[in-house]
Amino acid sequence: MALTILGLSGALSHDPSAALYIDGKLIAAAEEERFVRDKHAKNRMPYESAKFCLEQAGIKPGDVDVVAIPFAPISIFEKARWQYAKRYWYAPDRALDAILMGNRRYKRYYKHIQWCLQQLGFDLKKVKIEPVEHHLAHAASAYHCSGFTEKTAILGIDGKGEYATTFFGYGENGKIHKIKEFYDPDSLGGLYGAITEFLGFEMLDGEFKVMGMAPYGDAAKYDFSRLAKFENGELIINTDYANVIGFRRYKENGKGYYFSPKLIEWLGPKRQGDIADDPYIHYAASMQALFEKLALEMMDYYLGDIIKETGKIAFAGGCALNVKLNQKIIARPEVKELFVQPASGDAGTSVGAAAYVSHQRGVPVEKMEHVYLGPSYSNEDVIAACARHPSKPVFKQIDNMPQRIAKIMVDANPVAWFQGRMEFGPRALGGRSIIGCPSVAGVADRINEQIKFRERWRPFCPSMLDTVGPQMLKVDHPSPFMTFTFEVNEEWKTRVGEVVHEDGTSRAQVLKREYNPRYYDMMLELEKLTGNGVSLNTSLNRRGEPMICSPTDALNMFYGSDLQYLIMEDILVVKDGKDWYDNI
Repeated sequence: MALTILGLSGALSHDPSAALYIDGKLIAAAEEERFVRDKHAKNRMPYESAKFCLEQAGIKPGDVDVVAIPFAPISIFEKARWQYAKRYWYAPDRALDAILMGNRRYKRYYKHIQWCLQQLGFDLKKVKIEPVEHHLAHAASAYHCSGFTEKTAILGIDGKGEYATTFFGYGENGKIHKIKEFYDPDSLGGLYGAITEFLGFEMLDGEFKVMGMAPYGDAAKYDFSRLAKFENGELIINTDYANVIGFRRYKENGKGYYFSPKLIEWLGPKRQGDIADDPYIHYAASMQALFEKLALEMMDYYLGDIIKETGKIAFAGGCALNVKLNQKIIARPEVKELFVQPASGDAGTSVGAAAYVSHQRGVPVEKMEHVYLGPSYSNEDVIAACARHPSKPVFKQIDNMPQRIAKIMVDANPVAWFQGRMEFGPRALGGRSIIGCPSVAGVADRINEQIKFRERWRPFCPSMLDTVGPQMLKVDHPSPFMTFTFEVNEEWKTRVGEVVHEDGTSRAQVLKREYNPRYYDMMLELEKLTGNGVSLNTSLNRRGEPMICSPTDALNMFYGSDLQYLIMEDILVVKDGKDWYDNI
């Protein structure tokens, strides 16, 4: 009998997703936001994503043995709830609630999951729902998917789960051992999120923007050490300033933030608008520097000996997407390999919970080699979507697709690229991407102004052939998922200037052909035309929207932007009735 496990996330009222393992093989995984077209799909359950996973596998609800959820009840006898109450003494209603009603959120979530399963056609009497602690699910998503067989240090850093914010442990022989956890409000992710809000961005999205802004500033200009310290094995966030709740929150137009009026007194008004200016660029640099310093100190303190033993680390939680920190970790001589779960945020906990339960039941899961785990569409599906679309697209099925698209790119045109199965996680990796030729000056600005409508100082990233990675990047380390930045070799900074950030680094995807042959072949064609097997790559969406899922989504986005070319499988859509033969 096959062991079939459905993982469902969404416990923290954002980023619901579904993942399906059958006998240790990850058949499908997708985020709800892509189907419902609502970024982070706040306060929703993973209904559409679960439906997709079942359809992709060709199974019915009755075929599922276990539903794994990444949230669990926390006992009153554990430290977590008491620690929360003690540290949030200034909000007595919340503190008392944690002690007396500490699993209220879990019970609510469990009921929502039951409701969602019933809508999907599950019989609640027959299916087993198995809760996995949130940070254990993060840890499992990193360790079990890493493919590491040696003893592995496991690091988890995010905002918070039930109460935990940070996880240190190790994996050995397929089993996860917990060494230490920190609890809310002592959260490095919570602190970074609070400063993200102060810098004028939304939590969950804006952290990447803060990281992108940091290289423009000087971390030495402001000392942020008062915000947090790591001493005697404990992380302490200064809740006079950040990660605050209740009356301590700074409020503006009726909205409460995770920082206090005291932070405003110290640093000045909250940033407004899109410009990366003084002093805010320096604040971003100081926050990033403090984050890196504390994360590395904590890692050394709790995991240093294990890392020295085998050199293997698995990392998850929202903060694992901080590629600058990851660059620092892999630069350390004792680190042989760092595996970062590509969907490190809460969406990835559906994979983690399911992988954890699979291992508990004696079925190890396979190494995660790629994230092309979402829906795919045929040429016929694409043509049908074009025929139905109110914009009456001009389209044509083309042959030699990679070759023709490379030619369009070299002629200085960005292209909306829709191929194969949609990616799982926040990174576009050549399934749903906007691509451009990185040796064409100004192509990044053009994408920004005409299509992405995003801040000019945010970097664009390269995808590259696996033969190019060792030439272009100073450090040779596997990077299939864009979870690291690398120093770029001097010669390549001018060759592909559009994908090198202000600080001389690139957040690179190094692609093996077997995982995305069409994207790989297009880059081979670029290499023939320009000498560089590198593509500029950013996600196929407009600012504030989720990544594109279906052909109809792609057409809606295409006609809501100034893009001129959209390729979906072999179907090329062009604007303004361009003369086919002049342009292709």
